[in-house]
Amino acid sequence: MYKKPEMTPEEEISRIRKPRDNQVFGIVEMMMGGDKMKVQCDDGKERLVRIPGRLRKRMWVRVGDLILVEPWKVMSDRRGDLAWKYTKTQANWLQKKGFLKNIRFQ
Repeated sequence: MYKKPEMTPEEEISRIRKPRDNQVFGIVEMMMGGDKMKVQCDDGKERLVRIPGRLRKRMWVRVGDLILVEPWKVMSDRRGDLAWKYTKTQANWLQKKGFLKNIRFQ
């Protein structure tokens, strides 16, 4: 089986994806089953977020993970799609640099 090469913390930080357009940071509060989860977003709203099919088997998400949420065009205050999941190193760097305003990552 193919094993992904390990990245150094410097390489991980250089590959951090920052929010574009209407994307927001969020922390997973609860897994709802299937491909859905409840997320507390940085803009103060709680959204039901789904994992798109292209990411479903590639990205494993757990409670407490920092993710990038792309709100839907319709019902943007209540629903969204997962766009990216951050590693602990990346999440700590984002918090230290002040990108996370209203949420605390542990």
